[in-house]
Amino acid sequence: MESTEGEGSSEPEIQFTEIETTAECLDGSLIFHVVKDTIGFILYMHQQIPSILQDITLEFDLMHTEYKELEVDLAKTELKASLRRKHIGRMREVKQGIRKMEKFMSTISSLQSALQLLISQIPNIHEVILVLGTSPIRPQHVYQLCFSHANPAPSAEANFIKGKTAEWLSRKAIRALISKDAGSSSYPGPTKLFLMVKAPTSLNLPLHFLPKRDFRYSKKIVPFRLRFRCRTQGLKIDEDHNSLPGRSTGIDSSNDLIWYRASLHLTYLLCIIIVVNCCSSEFRSNYFGSNGKLRSPSM
Repeated sequence: MESTEGEGSSEPEIQFTEIETTAECLDGSLIFHVVKDTIGFILYMHQQIPSILQDITLEFDLMHTEYKELEVDLAKTELKASLRRKHIGRMREVKQGIRKMEKFMSTISSLQSALQLLISQIPNIHEVILVLGTSPIRPQHVYQLCFSHANPAPSAEANFIKGKTAEWLSRKAIRALISKDAGSSSYPGPTKLFLMVKAPTSLNLPLHFLPKRDFRYSKKIVPFRLRFRCRTQGLKIDEDHNSLPGRSTGIDSSNDLIWYRASLHLTYLLCIIIVVNCCSSEFRSNYFGSNGKLRSPSM
């Protein structure tokens, strides 16, 4: 479902892909997982990481587990000399693999923690922009995620556990991006991903988010736009939350909202060149059928 804004003006039409959920409200946990999974999708589809983020995280955890198991085996006095040498060699390989991924995984973890802190302070986030490029003002690709809060989330602290609704909403968002050919452009080489969040001026997380009042990007960039809302809101769209970055200062003075940029940005230091259309088996099975067509989302 798509909606259009900007009709009757000299500006180009702004199209949003509407994504609805049966949840009563868009709480912090839902928003966190949608943003997190979209980040993973963007990095993978733009070939900044060699496989989907879940696979990389699993591989990293398995390497740590294997290293500990090898340490335990080496501590056994009855271990044969030949097997001991083999274990030492394998430990060296595993440790090298851990070091290669450590900085990236640490950045991912820190960025997720920063987002959780932000949501804990401001559960009803209105907008998130993910910028892929050398800097936020010189992007190659822009992904805009808008969250309508006609039904405000309760003030209870988010537990950030990924339930069925969050899983379904994330998959529906990714399918929507795939259907719009997100990530289909040619491989640009290693770049950076920046997280921009629109929040009240009262936000106080200076170690994690830096205010960027004058944030805007080139009008030449056509962003991918998704808008999330609850079906119980009906067809009315809350226009107060629909900002047009790149065509305004990025400030919603009526709500005293400004842009904040996460102090950390993502870059996979050891980008592995992969075939443009090569997807992991898990990614293909989740989003594509055996005939190669996009699967329909199911709850």
